[in-house]
Amino acid sequence: MKKAPVKVLIIDDSALVRKILSEGLSRDPGIEIVGTAPDVYVGRDMIVDLSPDVLTLDIEMPRMDGVEFLRRLMPQYPLPVVVVSSLTQRGKQITIDALEAGAIDFVPKPLTNLSSGLVALLTELSTKIKLASTANVSHWKQKKYTTNKSGTKQKALYESTDKVIAIGASTGGTEAIKAVVTELPSNTPGIVIVQHMPPVFTKMFADRLNEICNMSAKEAEDGDRILTGRILVAPGGKHLRVQRSGGIYIVKCQEGEKVSGHCPSVDVMMHSVAEQVGANAYGVMLTGMGRDGADGMLAMKNAGAWNVAQDESTSVVYGMPKVAADVGGVDKILPLDKITSALIKKINGDV
Repeated sequence: MKKAPVKVLIIDDSALVRKILSEGLSRDPGIEIVGTAPDVYVGRDMIVDLSPDVLTLDIEMPRMDGVEFLRRLMPQYPLPVVVVSSLTQRGKQITIDALEAGAIDFVPKPLTNLSSGLVALLTELSTKIKLASTANVSHWKQKKYTTNKSGTKQKALYESTDKVIAIGASTGGTEAIKAVVTELPSNTPGIVIVQHMPPVFTKMFADRLNEICNMSAKEAEDGDRILTGRILVAPGGKHLRVQRSGGIYIVKCQEGEKVSGHCPSVDVMMHSVAEQVGANAYGVMLTGMGRDGADGMLAMKNAGAWNVAQDESTSVVYGMPKVAADVGGVDKILPLDKITSALIKKINGDV
């Protein structure tokens, strides 16, 4: 049976952008544009009338911006949303806010080289729309949006660590990572994270984690030490490797070819953890499409590490955790809200 095309509703205040997206995406036989809206108020009514599978959403609009719309929409009407935004300085932060408010992914609007940029945008957007259509967003139902907690939590940085936690994620991963790390105490062993994201956004994400976590967080730089109480996020466009240097662990962040389709790659990070940290490591595989990290997680397990993966029911896309489990690299498969407590128990030797 032929698969039905993904029904898409476009919300953007620019008539030109609506026309470009509508005409460009319609060329893909796997996508059907069911409507376009100039603002979120019109879009809200069209969502009810047209029941789209996926929404594309501009986030910088008059009357009500896309982020505020997402905060109101998702608890009432969970729907996969792909943000389409300009890479302005404000836009970078607001894109992170949109991901926190429920967006699945984002595609930047081109600011220069418009003709070739549009082709790339439409290609990327088409792919992400189809991926978004398979996403599980049911966990947003009746979820209350909460504002940032004040950054008054006591943070700790200790002099050394003999254990390392390695976390990998992709689609839906920003929220999943937050759910895991925000509840960890400040004396948790050092954490290294690969979240598939382009440059600039990885720093924004790390800065956001630093605001809301008990641990300190930053975008990793070449030579940074892995310390108890510190989270290091792999920079977009660079592979992160863990390296032992005497009695300490440091990270090496270097540009390179894509591995398992990505740079940074979870596989690259986890293979290095397996080699350098061995049985003193813990692996966490969260929501994401594809198989990046599966081989690296298996290498970690073979080196004596303990690994946990997010289950299907709480994953936005059950790809990376599933493949990691299928190849035999996972010790436990748990719902997202159970991973942190299981990790803490394992680190403390309670299980």
